[in-house]
Amino acid sequence: MARQLRAEQTRATIITAAADLFDRHGYESTSLSDIVEHAHVTKGALYFHFAAKEDLAHAIMELQSRASRQLAREMDSRGLTSLEALMRITFGLARLSVEGPILRAGLRLATGGVPVKPPLRHPFEEWMDIVTSRLLGAVKEADVHPDIDVDAVAHFLVSSFVGTRVVGRTQEPVARQPRRLAEMWHIVIRGLVPVTRRARYLSLAARLEREAGLA
Repeated sequence: MARQLRAEQTRATIITAAADLFDRHGYESTSLSDIVEHAHVTKGALYFHFAAKEDLAHAIMELQSRASRQLAREMDSRGLTSLEALMRITFGLARLSVEGPILRAGLRLATGGVPVKPPLRHPFEEWMDIVTSRLLGAVKEADVHPDIDVDAVAHFLVSSFVGTRVVGRTQEPVARQPRRLAEMWHIVIRGLVPVTRRARYLSLAARLEREAGLA
C-alpha cells in the first residue's frame, strides 16, 4: 500500500511538473529531460509512468476534462438557474487555472495542436456541449432572449473564454483571468439577458469575481 501511494504521488508530481513547463514554454519546447529535472525524479521513474511526452499531454488533458465535468455536475446538483450554473462553471474553471498549472497547460495543449486520443474528446467540443445545454435551459427559463442562435452564442462564449487566457498568457498574470471573465460576462449579459433580469446576473458576475478572491 505504501509503495502504491508513493507511485501515485510520483505520478502526480511528474504531471504537475510537466503541466507547469507546458504552460510556460509550450509542448514542443519542453523535453522529457526538462520534466525530469523540474519534477526532481529519475528518468526511470518518469518512464515507469509515461512512455512518451504525448502520454503526459494526454494525462493532463484528461485531468482537465475531469475537472470540467465535475464542475458541471456540481452546479447541476445545486438547483441553480441554467445561466447561473453556466457562469459558475466558467468562474470555477478560471479559479482552477489560477490555483494550479493543470488547466492552464490543458488549454495551451488544446490550442497548440496536440492530438487528443479517443475516447477523450477535445476540450472545446466538451465545453461547447456544456455551454449549449445550459443556454437551452436559460432560454426555457426566460433568462436569455428566446430568439438567440444557441449554437452561435455557445461558439462565441467558448471562444471568448479561451481568448481571455490565450491573450492574457503574454499580457498579464493568470490571476487577472477572473477579472477578464467578469468583463466578458458583463458584455454578454447586456446582449443576451432581458432588461428585467439583467441586474441579477450583472450582480452575480461581480460577486463571482469577488468570491475568487482576486477582484
